[in-house]
Amino acid sequence: MSQVVGLTSLSVDYHRPGVNGRVIWGGLVPYDTVWRAGANENTVLASTSAFAVGGTTLPAGRYGVFTIPGRDRWTIILSRQANAWGAFSYTPTEDAVRFTVVPKPAEFTERLQYNFDDPTPNTVTLTLRWEKLAVSFPIGLNTDQVVLDSLASQLRNLPRFWGTAWEQASAWALNNTTNLDLAETWADTAVALAPTFASYNLKAAILDRRGKKAEADSLRKAHLATANEAQLNAYGYQLLNQKRNSEALAIFIRNTKDHPESWNAWDSLGEAYAVTGDKAKAITNYQKALSLATDPVQKKRIEGILAGLK
Repeated sequence: MSQVVGLTSLSVDYHRPGVNGRVIWGGLVPYDTVWRAGANENTVLASTSAFAVGGTTLPAGRYGVFTIPGRDRWTIILSRQANAWGAFSYTPTEDAVRFTVVPKPAEFTERLQYNFDDPTPNTVTLTLRWEKLAVSFPIGLNTDQVVLDSLASQLRNLPRFWGTAWEQASAWALNNTTNLDLAETWADTAVALAPTFASYNLKAAILDRRGKKAEADSLRKAHLATANEAQLNAYGYQLLNQKRNSEALAIFIRNTKDHPESWNAWDSLGEAYAVTGDKAKAITNYQKALSLATDPVQKKRIEGILAGLK
């Protein structure tokens, strides 16, 4: 049974005994005795990244899952020994972590079942269900750090020779973490390898985040003339998303002047006018985009927008 959280793959390998009409808790599974949390070989929890459980962060790897069931509380044990038969050779000196949880009543489950419940970008809950009991504990993951480590690893390989790879890595770090130093280091490498408006704009975005707005604006202005159609378009939407509508309109207008035969440039200008509430100009520019578009899908999309504006 497995689950992916961010870039981390988690799995539980277990053998699945049945109730078969037996008394399970305090019977087949004695209270206050170490149990293999399954049948046959011990249950194994594996993670491809470091994870936090029971207040302890453990490195990536495979861990034997053992429990000590109690009437009111259970002890959960993750052991560094993940290859044992049952709990017969279990020894506390191999514990990676142990902590207690409170079991809860649950609907009847004939065969032991593990599930990863309620996954989020950084957490998931591992739940054991058997007979009329559920025992759960949360697993925490530092997904942002896992992604940063993955990006750093990839940038040691072939992608390191292309500025776009450094640019994409820097943009992810900027937009998803607080590690501005790393984002700026990667952006500087992107600028060195591919001195495009896109890479300079990324560097400027980092300066903006650092509160150096004047320096950021100066950097953008110095390199705006090198921007191609796609880069101008992306910059226009960046400004639009920042509610800097007049500046966005200026960029979109510039793009239509520089690339008058591009349906996409006129389409974006139409959208900008629609966002700012100028319906008449939005219609005019969408009609221009429609006259230049050749893709049936795009033509149909623009026609739908025009129908909604009229």
